[in-house]
Amino acid sequence: MKKNKSNATTDSAVVGEEEYACGYCRFASEVTGTEDMLCRKRGVVSKQFICKKFVYDPLKRSPRRAPALIIPELPFDNEEP
Repeated sequence: MKKNKSNATTDSAVVGEEEYACGYCRFASEVTGTEDMLCRKRGVVSKQFICKKFVYDPLKRSPRRAPALIIPELPFDNEEP
């Protein structure tokens, strides 16, 4: 028996699509002044273009900002016994 796979889109799938776009590929470089990329394999393509020659380049990704730390205020005991 074959199992049916659901085609539901999840948040993790959307994130995965962004990571595999030409904007993060080793073979692509940004064209100044436009939203396009110049790919060594495919020519001029959009940043969201995906091809099978994709090689991830971690230096092209800008990391997310870390969340601010929440430091609880502690009561200070200045009373000396």
